[in-house]
Amino acid sequence: MALLPGQPVPLSRGPVPSLGTGLYSKDGQVRASLVGVPQYEGPVVIRLSPVQATVAISVVDGIPLPAGEEFSGVIRSQDVRATERDKVKIGDCFRGGDVVKGVVVSELDSLDRGDRHERYDRYPLVMPEAYYITTARNDLGVIFATSEAGATMEPISWQEMRCPRTGRVEKRKCAKPST
Repeated sequence: MALLPGQPVPLSRGPVPSLGTGLYSKDGQVRASLVGVPQYEGPVVIRLSPVQATVAISVVDGIPLPAGEEFSGVIRSQDVRATERDKVKIGDCFRGGDVVKGVVVSELDSLDRGDRHERYDRYPLVMPEAYYITTARNDLGVIFATSEAGATMEPISWQEMRCPRTGRVEKRKCAKPST
């Protein structure tokens, strides 16, 4: 979808994603400031396994990171929600391309691979390679998703989103809309 400057950007019901380059908010509505396609910024799901979702972190504390300087993150099944953690199925919570609002809980560094001491003794200022992220709060989870039909999904509950074009319902761990 191409937009002209000043045109409203269609968003799904729910929390407004972090505004990226070319977007601004006026009178409670997100609008385009440049000609082109809107970009939603936040951790984006890039890979799924049965026990975790791997994400690319492109925004920290609401501030977009420079292009190419993204961090990696991992959402483990036990970090998806606060209750019934043993029943979480990652594929029912996230899909590739979903934009997720999450909170970093710890670093995923070489300690998790068994060589922390040797690496940090030689390179004490090395940044962690990735972070563990949680979505185990009501306000955390998927904030933007696209259906198979290419439409922006609408949250209908904390665990489901619907395609407005086809009416198809898909499972997601949705962030509760901010009021």
